[in-house]
Parts: sequence; structure tokens; C-alpha cells
Amino acid sequence: MTKKGLTLSIIMRAESANYGEGFGNISVLKKMSRGDHQQYTYISRQALRYSLIQQLGWDTTPVEDNGVVQFAAKAGIDEYPEIDLFGYMKTTGKGDDGSAGGSNTRNAVARLSNAIALEPFRGDLDYLNNMGLARRADLNNAIAQLEIHASYYAYTLTIDLDRVGEDGDIHLSAEEKAKRVCTLLEGIQFLYRDIKGRRESLAPLFVIGGVYDRKNPYFANGLHVENNKVSVRGLKETVESCNDTQKNTLCGVHSDTFANEEEIRKELDATTIEAFFTTLKGKVNGCYTN
Repeated sequence: MTKKGLTLSIIMRAESANYGEGFGNISVLKKMSRGDHQQYTYISRQALRYSLIQQLGWDTTPVEDNGVVQFAAKAGIDEYPEIDLFGYMKTTGKGDDGSAGGSNTRNAVARLSNAIALEPFRGDLDYLNNMGLARRADLNNAIAQLEIHASYYAYTLTIDLDRVGEDGDIHLSAEEKAKRVCTLLEGIQFLYRDIKGRRESLAPLFVIGGVYDRKNPYFANGLHVENNKVSVRGLKETVESCNDTQKNTLCGVHSDTFANEEEIRKELDATTIEAFFTTLKGKVNGCYTN
């Protein structure tokens, strides 16, 4: 097939979905600072990938410890969708005969960005103790504090459609390639994350993208929410910027979520989230079967 790229930029809503290294009895959220002197929490791309792979049942690729824990040298993309779409690096040490080791690398075909909060972190803390258990045996409480933050988050997925199922001498069927991409899209549509005894929905509330001739993440820097309104003007400019985006862009929005839902539907020709993914999967199938 000719070179084709799929890209989706997504807005979701979540609460305290990724913690970093804490200190003492305080659990600290992952966050970054921006030029506006605000801090924004984020969900790392590794955390997104972990939840996605686990929920798709793709976390079965064998691993081995060859000085560093990595995917097993015998694992191939024909058997394991995880390394087909998200890549691998396999290294070998020096042989018993003194021969030099080497490495075999597959760059990721599907790439996730960090999911960065669209609303600043204000330093909120949740105070916890284990009084319920301690009272059972007349013991002292244990005290902990968690940083907490509820926000809209934005992230982007890109897929090199022409590279799916192709690795050296391995060439998967068009049907299997389409199946793997569509399965990944279903995982994105219904994604969730288990953390600190909670199950957080990471399902899209707004999504824009499509299958394009250019492999450009067109909308990656264009998602903004202010006063519960998705900023439409910049997105529309991107859609109208070239023939590729004019012809191939789709948009979906979850009903009764954003204050400017009517504007989103009118200006970006947005459908429901379900209709968006159904149409997109049809376009993916068309790429591989036509």
C-alpha cells in the first residue's frame, strides 16, 4: 500500500491518573511546568500504553533478562501484536566464541503522546488514614496524603499504516493488518485506567483526526478547553489548511459534555464518538483491502 498515516487527537477527563516518585507519606502526581508559570499534571505515554496493552490482552509477548529486561529474541510480530505496533529492541551479548553481540530494533508503528492536563494543578491534597482497620485491634492510625487533580486531558495517537505487519521477511495479510489497527482503535475508544483503588475512564469526550496521505499529527497542538468550551477556531483553520485535511478529517463529540457542543457539531461537522470510530475503522479496512 502507499504510505498512509492515521492520527487522532483526543480530549478525555480523568482524576489523578498517574503518580510519580513520592517522599515520606506523600504521593506526588506527575506534572510539568509551562511558560504561564502554571503546573499541569500528565499521564505518561508509558502509562497509557500499559493500560491499553493490558486491556487488549496483548501483554503476552515473552520477555527475557539479557543484562536488561527486554522482549525475547524469538518473539516475532506475526505472533505478537504488541511488538508489531509498539516496536522492540532486542540485544544479544558476546558469544562463547568471542563473537560480538548486536541489537535488532523495530521503531514504533503506533505512537502515543503524554496526556497533558488542560487545566492547571492547584496543589490539592487528599488526607488518608487507616482508622477503620486500626480500630479493630486498637492500633495507631497510619497517615498518608495524595496529590489530587481532576481535569480534561489531551493526547495524540499516530499510526504508520503502511508499516503494520511488515518486518523483514514477515508480511502479514491485509486482513490481519486491518484487524490489529481496528482492535487498537477499539481499545482507545473504551480505554480506562486502574489506580489507587479507582477505575478511571479515559474514553474520548472529543476526538478529531483521520487517515491521511501525510503522516503528520495535524491536531496535536490544537486542543484547548476554556470555560468548558473546546476551542474550535484553531482546529477549523487546521482542517482548512490543505486538501489532505479537508478531505479526510473526521470529528466526534460526546453529547452534553461541552458548553459549545452546538458550535463543535456545526463548525467541525462532528458526529457521535461511536460514529467517529465506526467510520474510521471503515477507512482503515479500505486502506488494506482496496
